[in-house]
Amino acid sequence: MTTSFLPPNVVHLENADDPRVADYVALSDAALRQKRDPEQGIYIAESTNVVKRAIAAGHTPRSFFLTEKWLPKLSEEIARFPEVPVLMGSPEILAEIAGFHLHRGALAAMNRPAIADVADILTGAKRVAILEGLTDHTNVGAIFRNAAAIGVGAVLISPQCADPLYRRSIRVSMGTVFQIPWARVQEWPEGLEKLKEAGFFLAGMSLGEDSITLDQLIAKRSSKLALIFGTEGDGLTTETDRLLDARVTIPMMNGVDSLNVAASSAVAFYMTR
Repeated sequence: MTTSFLPPNVVHLENADDPRVADYVALSDAALRQKRDPEQGIYIAESTNVVKRAIAAGHTPRSFFLTEKWLPKLSEEIARFPEVPVLMGSPEILAEIAGFHLHRGALAAMNRPAIADVADILTGAKRVAILEGLTDHTNVGAIFRNAAAIGVGAVLISPQCADPLYRRSIRVSMGTVFQIPWARVQEWPEGLEKLKEAGFFLAGMSLGEDSITLDQLIAKRSSKLALIFGTEGDGLTTETDRLLDARVTIPMMNGVDSLNVAASSAVAFYMTR
């Protein structure tokens, strides 16, 4: 496919060894990218829609990576950054570089925004979600999407939690990770004391003893609410559990013991809206 839109910053890739594609090498190596991308201050936006949302959120690209077919879809974004290279090649060359076929259109290597401060994140927020130790990027992305859709004010994550700006997290969130203020709580779980000092009621989603139902939590009418979600296997850690104001459960039926953490977040967000 040939397009009449050929910006002057297009770089035609002839092979996969071009040094200008370093940001896109081995994108399918999750362990490598989770370590390298934050260290290098970048993240990868995947699909034309996600690239558009990232730029609309004020994030700046380092480069674009696509086949000629997708140039018209990103013409406005590319025109805004005439100094940013547009790395263009055949589907075969791009797949060799990235490690997978680009079925969703374009990619962009984006400059990672500065890490937000927890205190700033909490300013003005009435309801926040807190993720402890969630290592599955799909779950993290889905929770961000739920939070955006149902009006949660902010998301806080523990030091061991998966990166919300990892490629899969962003894709599953449909780019809503750019809309929701979020921060990583480095001192864990002691850092949760800051929420208590700010007047938040800490409600941990838990199957532990003395759990109350979501309906009972809503009846408490807390003016500021923090909903804490742990891993699907072990749940919340003992140290975090000690800081809770209440353990909260979603009553199950038909012998089901619990919901997937992303599904439970959607229920909890909606019920406490």
